[in-house]
Amino acid sequence: MLPDLAPWRTSADYRRMWLAGLVTSFGSFLTLVALPVQLKELTGSAAAVGAIGAVELVPMLVCGLYGGALADALDKRRLILGTEAGLGLLSAVLLVNALLPEPLVWPLYVVAALSSALAAVQRPALDAILPRVVAHEHLTAAVALNSLRWTVGGVAAPAVAGLVVAYAGLGWAYTADVLTFAASVALGWGLAAAPAAREAARPSLRAIAEGARYAWSRKELLGTYAVDLAAMFLAMPLAVLPFLADELDAPWSLGLLYASMPAGSLLVSLTSGWTSRVHRHGRMVVLSAAGWGLAVAAAGASREVWLVLLCLTVAGACDMISGIFRGALWNQTIPDALRGRLAGIELLSYSAGPQLGQVRAGGTAALLGVRTAVWSGGLACVAAVGALALCLPGLLRYDARTNEHALRRREDG
Repeated sequence: MLPDLAPWRTSADYRRMWLAGLVTSFGSFLTLVALPVQLKELTGSAAAVGAIGAVELVPMLVCGLYGGALADALDKRRLILGTEAGLGLLSAVLLVNALLPEPLVWPLYVVAALSSALAAVQRPALDAILPRVVAHEHLTAAVALNSLRWTVGGVAAPAVAGLVVAYAGLGWAYTADVLTFAASVALGWGLAAAPAAREAARPSLRAIAEGARYAWSRKELLGTYAVDLAAMFLAMPLAVLPFLADELDAPWSLGLLYASMPAGSLLVSLTSGWTSRVHRHGRMVVLSAAGWGLAVAAAGASREVWLVLLCLTVAGACDMISGIFRGALWNQTIPDALRGRLAGIELLSYSAGPQLGQVRAGGTAALLGVRTAVWSGGLACVAAVGALALCLPGLLRYDARTNEHALRRREDG
């Protein structure tokens, strides 16, 4: 049940990436809490908070796809370091705005859009470099360890952020984020170069289309994208958590509400040793996505704070299980020359969904109420996942031991 530490023991570059990601995720979660709280204070509008998702969406869609093409054509290390430095500068802008006597609203949206663009360019490179630094047989373990890294920051940072924002002010949260970006750049500087594969295509619309055609030809891949997109769009409740805390008459619980889903993810990550022995990855993606929807629906229907926290913790655990097996399927079957472009498409499934979900949750809460926005989204998620599983049976049939693409990648090393 304990995490498999083989990637950590065998790869110095993986250790650097893991530590840099841990530091960055801690700071990013601080901002994840601080930004919607600041918008809530400045506007008092659930729709305004949900609009952050709309502002981030277009840059992410455009830059994610092109970032995938860049990751295939350029040195991935340089791309990662450059975007990480840019994200640190944008966090500094949030800090300066928070220190103004009267903070402005529009810089929050501008920084959110630019941060989304840079993160979308960076993420395909981070995904594409992983098989370069980790052996094929350790990829599932590496995905689980990356998830553990993310959840450690996700549990600690929101809980701390709730206290920091309440008692020290937003400026301290943004300051910590700036410092974490500086530390992650320093750690990433020691990574070995990761040049493009010999057969990699130059970044262009044609190259992006080539990646899309490959994804469409692989119905098990297509299924992972579609299931995750549906789950995040229909059932992501983050945008309305500040308002849910007020409805529960427990404003003190905001940090815990944000931390509860990462806490569930952490529980799975700490006991992730079993994931390396599961081969039906597609089936696990479907089951865990349905579990996510049921848990979110239960959270929306609950009226006690402790029960809401429990349901969100279960939801986070289901989301982590889905993420581990999606990542394993992707990393074990996609050719190296296409990995960046496919990572750009993956970015749309696991990032566009939450951004659109913020808009959906905020808009539904403004029209029908906060609770209805949460429980109705969870039930819709369960229905959508079931329909997709029926329409894409190749996802349920996927087996890493027999799939031709997985076997080919294993032979390539």
